[in-house]
Amino acid sequence: MGRPLCTVNCPRSGAPDNARSQLPNLPPGDKTPPMHGRKRDQRRPGRGLPDRRVRGTAIRPHTASDADAPALLYGWHTVTAALANPARRFHRLLATENAARRLADEAIPLPIKPDLVRPDAIAARLGPDAVHQGLLAEADPLPSPAIEDFAPDGIVLALDQITDPHNVGAILRSAAAFAVTAIVITARHSPEATGVLAKAASGALEHVPLITVRNLARGLASLKERGCLLVGLDSTGDRNLAAAKLHAPLVLVLGAEGKGLRQLTRSTCDVVARLDLPGAIKSLNVSNAAALALYVADTRLRCTRP
Repeated sequence: MGRPLCTVNCPRSGAPDNARSQLPNLPPGDKTPPMHGRKRDQRRPGRGLPDRRVRGTAIRPHTASDADAPALLYGWHTVTAALANPARRFHRLLATENAARRLADEAIPLPIKPDLVRPDAIAARLGPDAVHQGLLAEADPLPSPAIEDFAPDGIVLALDQITDPHNVGAILRSAAAFAVTAIVITARHSPEATGVLAKAASGALEHVPLITVRNLARGLASLKERGCLLVGLDSTGDRNLAAAKLHAPLVLVLGAEGKGLRQLTRSTCDVVARLDLPGAIKSLNVSNAAALALYVADTRLRCTRP
């Protein structure tokens, strides 16, 4: 998720004595030196961004890689689904007057009192491109079940280093629609369950558990030992998913766009299947492929149930 970079209050060393004169409208005592022509995204590493103050309230810029940072949830469906989830622990809820009025009109449960802010206060926290609809929540991430303690049932998804938060969020949304039991992701090379991902998931984070593993192949092997059928999806698969013999519990394994399934992941699967498409283009965006694969697998499993 992008965030706007701050251009003031960023300390620099070795600034000339007249740096103050090059920065208009700074408060008294602020000796922030200039950028010296350096582009905003080329600033020296290790320089933290300062707090922004909106209407007198400090708002810390979010760093997605900060494991201790709260999850940022924004947008109507994302935030209201989280508010209705008793497992969520909230730190803060920001709402515009219109959003607060809508929360009251629709009798949305509020485990925390919202702070009323202007829309630009939320935009300053998230960036100008975020469609926040007047709501922003800071909450603890949901706990990740251990794969050893997880009882597989129905359909499980496993994502092999899919890094785009839009894609993972869209996959989560489809997973919730098809009652997927859980999604297995890797600790590395996976986006944080916050910000853009949460917005794209449109509330699905509250309904589909994310199981984080350090090694996907070992995690898949653990599921195989408990009776799961592992089906990898790849355009070069040796059989059509719609014609493959499927049984529950079923794990559908999806690889990243471009790279596909890694070799070890592929070799761990019981079956590598493809989605036969009638048109000239034979591959889909991974989130679209996930939705189609879930439809095919869910239909096949329903047909085989007694």
